[in-house]
Order: sequence, then C-alpha cells, then structure tokens
Amino acid sequence: MKPQQQPLRFGFLLMPKYSMIAFTNSVEPLRMANRLSEKKLYEWLVITMDGDPIAASNGLMIAPNHSIDDATQLDILFVCSGVDASGCFSKMLQKYLCSLERKRVKLGGLCSGAYLLARSGLLDGYSCTIHWENLASMREEFPKLQVSDELYEVDRDRYTCAGGSAALDMMLRIITDTHSGKLSANISEQFMCDRIRGKNDHQRTPLKLQLGTGQPKLIEVVSLMEANIEEPMSVDELSQLVGVSRRQLERLFQKYLQCVPTRYYMELRLNCARRLLLQTDKSVVDVSLACGFVSAPHFSKCYRDYFGLPPRDERRLIESPKTTTA
Repeated sequence: MKPQQQPLRFGFLLMPKYSMIAFTNSVEPLRMANRLSEKKLYEWLVITMDGDPIAASNGLMIAPNHSIDDATQLDILFVCSGVDASGCFSKMLQKYLCSLERKRVKLGGLCSGAYLLARSGLLDGYSCTIHWENLASMREEFPKLQVSDELYEVDRDRYTCAGGSAALDMMLRIITDTHSGKLSANISEQFMCDRIRGKNDHQRTPLKLQLGTGQPKLIEVVSLMEANIEEPMSVDELSQLVGVSRRQLERLFQKYLQCVPTRYYMELRLNCARRLLLQTDKSVVDVSLACGFVSAPHFSKCYRDYFGLPPRDERRLIESPKTTTA
C-alpha cells in the first residue's frame, strides 16, 4: 500500500466502562509513528455519544474532542468497549455506525467493541475476534459470524482485536500496511516490545500461561474440551484423539490440574454457562443445552453445587438495569 498523502484520521468512540489499556495501546503507536517519522502521519479524535466524558473500567476519565453529531472526516472509527458491552448498545449507536459504513469509513472494535459492531449488523460476512472471556457468548449470540480466538483480525474494512496488548499489535499492523514495516519495528523498539505478534498468534488462555509448552497433550485435550461444550466428548474419545491412554490422561490432569478430566470438563461447561447467563439474554434452558446438559434441572443442580446458588438467582443477583439511548 502506498504511503498516505494526507494524515490518516482515526476516531475512538468511547463507551461506558471501556478498556483503558486497549484504548491507550491503540493511540500510543500513532503518536510514536508521528514522532519517529517527524511527520503528521496520523490524527486521532476521542468521541463519546453526547460529547461528555465517560469513565473507563478503571474509573479514569478522558475529555472527548467531539460527540457523534460533530465528529467528521474520519477514515477509521474504533468502538472502544469493555465491561457490559451489551448494556452499551442503543439504536442511536447503531444508526451512527451504519451511517459511517455508508460513507465508507472503516470500522473497528477494541476488546468487546466487536460485540457492538456485531449487534449493529456490521460484522456479517467478516472474520472477527473478541476477548477470550466473551468468545462463547459472541458465538452463541451470533452463530453466523466467523469468530476466531486470534489476537486480532483484519478483514477488508473491519478491524477487531481481543483488547489489552493485542491492540498494540493490531495498530502496528495498520502502520505497516499504511506506511512501512520498518516504522512499525522502530515503534516496537521504542515501547520495548520483544516482537510484533501477528494476527495468527492466538490469544493466550490462562491454562497455556499456567502450563507453558511443556504439556502439549494436556493442552490439546483441554482445547478439544473447549471446542466441544455443547456436545461433550467422553474421556475415552479424548484420549484416543490425542494418542494417550485414559490412565495416562487422568494422571496428567491430576498432576497438573489437581482434578480428574471429567471434573475439569464440567467446570469448563459451568463457567461457560455462567458467561452466557451474564452476557446474553438466553433462557436458562437454552444455556443448559448450549453447555451440554441434558436437562435444566440437572444443570441447575450442578450450577448450584459449583457456584453456590441456582442459575436464575445468579442472573437476578448480578444483573443490573441496562439503559439505552433512544
């Protein structure tokens, strides 16, 4: 791609409780690109729906430059979200994002901002990603979307990333595409990043962080479990697929995860169910089926035994009133 003749103009639309780390990891590479090149390669605006400051999930507030009514001449807009993305959706937001699409403005989502793009119907036919905590609910609510577990996805005029430090990797990719890989490498050095991760680097789950690369069979089995929540596999099927005996597999789980495979699988399914309960409007029955339970009563009993209260009580306890803008 040829270098931009005019500064590429970014907009960052902040939603309530947005991820500050994802936001700053997106803006700082643009600032550093301008500094190192000694040119104004990029410009950026901070936008909120009404032009008033909004608190990030850490409580800090940034004064915006514009509201959605007076933010003009954007090349790319990123929706910055975080906690409770579903509560941030509104018809006004959808109308604004769709108006930008009609103007051929490129659209992106930081962290759970991808959810708001999907809810607005703007990720249909695109590959996208989101933070691993939201992967299950994203796939359940939007079964036709191509949702990956990669750090970021760049698909034509859509940019989505898992949030956190993945935003930095995605922005370095954009800088490479619009200017040069050398500039991106220099920015990475300035930020003391040991390497620029590519889009095919998968998100690191807590298990991989815990075990590292020393137990590939165990990680492979857990990956199979995570990919087969709705229709759970038996321990014998899992052991055959990864090429270890059932007894050896049970020893691995006991040694490194301090439980038997069936217990670990059950906890995976229950934690997935909890995310669906708190992040979607699915009924308890639908959640139980999506997580591989043969009946709602059995699901409720397992859920209560593990979390200490039934799923309906969990949803009522944690669910807060969600406000939308007309």
